[in-house]
Amino acid sequence: MEILLLRHAKAEPHGLPGGDSERALIPKGLEQARRAGTYLRMAGLLPEIILTSPLLRAKQTAEAFSESAHLPGPVVQSWLSIGMHPDIALRELAAFTEFKRVCLVGHEPDFSSLIAWVTNGEGGAVEIRKGSLSLIELKPPSRAGILRFVIPQRMMQPVAAYQPSQED
Repeated sequence: MEILLLRHAKAEPHGLPGGDSERALIPKGLEQARRAGTYLRMAGLLPEIILTSPLLRAKQTAEAFSESAHLPGPVVQSWLSIGMHPDIALRELAAFTEFKRVCLVGHEPDFSSLIAWVTNGEGGAVEIRKGSLSLIELKPPSRAGILRFVIPQRMMQPVAAYQPSQED
């Protein structure tokens, strides 16, 4: 099973009325989420299902991502809320083994902890920035996995826009 991790995109700042769970995406965040969906569609790496945290910024990220990727809307999963423990995530993902590639939309430091957990790495070894994509390949039945990539937003430019430099 492959697990795509999409960290929620840029949201309103902390401390606004409504609390942390009601922080919405800002326009830049909506664009980041759309860019991630377009990027994966063009790369042929789309997930079969999108699971999202119930927090507003994650749901909005997942919805914009699914629209731009031309995929069905996300499925809200409470276990993806802030504070997700890697062991719980792996147990919950066992219910989705019929899917080859699953996308999780959620938060930090949860995603970097999950990557560290399955790769036997250190907790601070990976930084998952807002709107970035990561791919973990899980090796059942153990909790072992391989981190295949981490792609920050700045690298998700449309393929047609790529212009090789003189050094290429």
